[in-house]
Amino acid sequence: MRTTENTGVPSRLAVSARAASAQRSAIREIFDRANTMEDVIRLEIGEPSFLTPAHIRAGAREAADAGFTRYTPNGGFASLRELIAEKIERVDRYSVSADDVVVTPGAMNALFSLYLALLEPGEEVLLPTPGYPNMDEMVRLLGGVAVFYALRPENGYLPDPAEIDALVTPRTKAIFVNSPSNPTGAVFPRELMAELVDVAAHHGFWVISDEVYDEMILDDGLEHFSPARLDAERVVTVYSFSKIYAMTGWRIGYLAAPRVLADAVRKLQEPQVSCPSAISQKAAEAALLGPHDEIDAMIAAYRARRDGAWSAIGRHGLSAFRTQGTFYMLLDIGEQAQDSMAFALRLLEEQRVAVAPGVVHGPGGAGKVRISFGVEPEIIEEGIARIAAAVERGSAGGDASVSR
Repeated sequence: MRTTENTGVPSRLAVSARAASAQRSAIREIFDRANTMEDVIRLEIGEPSFLTPAHIRAGAREAADAGFTRYTPNGGFASLRELIAEKIERVDRYSVSADDVVVTPGAMNALFSLYLALLEPGEEVLLPTPGYPNMDEMVRLLGGVAVFYALRPENGYLPDPAEIDALVTPRTKAIFVNSPSNPTGAVFPRELMAELVDVAAHHGFWVISDEVYDEMILDDGLEHFSPARLDAERVVTVYSFSKIYAMTGWRIGYLAAPRVLADAVRKLQEPQVSCPSAISQKAAEAALLGPHDEIDAMIAAYRARRDGAWSAIGRHGLSAFRTQGTFYMLLDIGEQAQDSMAFALRLLEEQRVAVAPGVVHGPGGAGKVRISFGVEPEIIEEGIARIAAAVERGSAGGDASVSR
């Protein structure tokens, strides 16, 4: 019997070529290695340090006691979808029907289902770089082709619509936009969103808008502007309860799409995950129905952490983009560290700081690392001091350690 190369495993027992070629997230590699070490400053994962607010936890307990422990509709409870439609109109300022909303086990599942519903083999998706981790891998696994458009620091990490227009081919199926942006923290103004929607309308492709940080604007005078306000028939929006409500482990997200696409995604949920968790959905209902005080306090804390990090970056002579939204910041680690994964591994081993290497954010992440404000301010500032020491050491070719 034929065997797979170098393993001796019969080919019919081997994993698929698709699975074998899948690239593991560099963030998860750092995460797993850091878990084996002591006294590590954890700046790599977008994990809020806050406990899920009390009224949300109480809502979940009450739902469990009331018997909400069974299967749910593929696309989520109608009661939750109604509340989400109200939230979208109130916060994101466009109108959808509850039947245009699909509840998913996290925003990642929403995106996977969308690409599964949209992509034929060889079709292209325009993706930002630096951009959301794993987007290119997701597109590739589903038979699509990732085509990157640049977000440059000298332009405030905002895309150039003319450059995007030049990348369009007859195979372009969608453009992925993310504002407020992970990892850059940039917030796209409405004028830019209008230009991007115009490009998509001119060429006839979809806009997939990742808006999981829609309420996490850190600068006064800026607004979150959803492109769905301009063209609800072409724009699909993806959201999550994870970051705004400190509900990462509840795995609950949702999307809003034109009905034909929403129906396709609902259908595709059955063979993938059957349905989202009943308990998590009831927790999400409690989040939307309950007070916003704790949410506002968390966002205020992220703003204070951003400000403290920005001051520390200045004191230590580092270069970065001042985050406008989200709880991330991109740091420049210099030309001497274009291999951001090697830098991140050395930083972890020598300085006991875990960061997200820029390589996970696509070609535009070269020479950069991402830090999260998901830990206490003094920990963030100590982490920045150690990152600066590692950058200095790399520049000087010597030892620039700091005390631990």
